[in-house]
Amino acid sequence: MTVFIKGKDAFSFAFKQYTDTVYRVAVHNTVNYSDAEDVTQEVFIKLLETNKAFRDSEHLKAWLIRVTVNLCRDKMKKSSRETLVEDVAYKNSGEAETDILRAVKALPENYRNTIYLHYYEGYTAKEIGKILDAKENTVLSWLSRGREALRKELDGGFDDE
Repeated sequence: MTVFIKGKDAFSFAFKQYTDTVYRVAVHNTVNYSDAEDVTQEVFIKLLETNKAFRDSEHLKAWLIRVTVNLCRDKMKKSSRETLVEDVAYKNSGEAETDILRAVKALPENYRNTIYLHYYEGYTAKEIGKILDAKENTVLSWLSRGREALRKELDGGFDDE
C-alpha cells in the first residue's frame, strides 16, 4: 500500500527531517550563507504552496533537493559568482577537507551536484538521475568527470572510492 504525504503533514515532516539537507545543498550551490538561507526558506515556502502528493519520504526528499538546485540556479543567474565560501559545518575539520570542499564548489553545476549527492547524501547514480532529470549513464559520466577534475585540482590528493 502506498502512503501519500501532502499538505501540512509533508511540510511538518520535511521541515523536521530535511532542513539540514536542503541547507547543505543550497550552500554547495550558492556563494554565501545568506543566499543559502534564503533558498532554504524559499524551498519550504514552495512546499507549503504545492498541492503535490508525495509517494513516500524519499520522493519528498528528492523533490526538495530538485527544487533547491533549481532555486540556486535561478539565484546564481541573478548574481555573479565572485568568491567561494567555506561551509560553516566544515570550518573546524581541517585544511585538507576545506580544500576539497572548495574544489567541489568550483566544479561546473552538474558535476558539483552529482558529486555532492553521491558522496555527501549517499544517492546512487540512478537516484541522482531521477533527482536531476538525467539518464543514469549521464550521471555516471558526470561523476567520472567530476572526480577527474577534482584529481587535477588537488594534484592527485583525492582518492577514488
